[in-house]
Formats: sequence, structure tokens, C-alpha cells
Amino acid sequence: MITEPTVKLNREHIGANVRRVRMYFGVKQGALASDLGISQQEVSKIERQDEIEEEMVTRIAIALSVPTEVIRNFDAERAIFNINNVIENTFIQAFPQVETLEQNAILGVPQISNPLFKIVELYERLLKSEKEKIDLLINK
Repeated sequence: MITEPTVKLNREHIGANVRRVRMYFGVKQGALASDLGISQQEVSKIERQDEIEEEMVTRIAIALSVPTEVIRNFDAERAIFNINNVIENTFIQAFPQVETLEQNAILGVPQISNPLFKIVELYERLLKSEKEKIDLLINK
């Protein structure tokens, strides 16, 4: 039996794309519902639909501040790739060949307000403190 290969598009239904874009921006269903003038249950129903009316896609796109094409053609792999590139490029530009936040301060590199940098700074101080304790114990 010979079967012809079928081409399957790797597209989820539009409702799933709405959910992904909404979640990407950290918007709750209730907040989107409020912006659209509908109930949270209606947003949930929309996110389960394969197809959505063009007018509703446009309203959702406006509420999320994205072009309608982003919702219609959402590609998770491309989105993750773009996010990773932005993060890497931002980090490289902000901290060119500098190993610590302390060195950045000395060189006058502007600090980026990011909780991760606070954790790194705290960890570096903790390591320094532990090294000092070890030196004191060794020298006793």
C-alpha cells in the first residue's frame, strides 16, 4: 500500500496562540477580559477555540499591543530564540569582558537593575567572607 506523504503545518490553533502571547506578556485572563469588555470565562473559551473571528483577533492584538500577525503566526521556538538573543546581547553589551559587578562599578559601566545581579553580588560577598574565615582559621 502506497500512501502519499502529508504535509502538516506546525501551527496550533489561534486560541492557543492567544494564550501563549498573553502569558508571554504576563497578562492574566481577567485583565485581558477587562480590556476587551468581556468576562474571564469568555477569554478562557476564546483560548480553547481553533479559529477566532478577525475582529476579536484585532481587539486582542490591540489589548496586548502586538500586531495581529503575532497572534496568527505565533512560533514558540522563534520567540524563545529571540528572547535568548536579546538577553545575551544585553548582557554582553552591558558587561563587556568584565568578570564581576565590582569591576563594572570601577570601570563606570552603568548598572542594570536586575534581581539576578543582586543575587550575584550577594553571592560574591558571601564567598569573600568565607575566604576570609578560612584564612583566619589557617593562620591561627
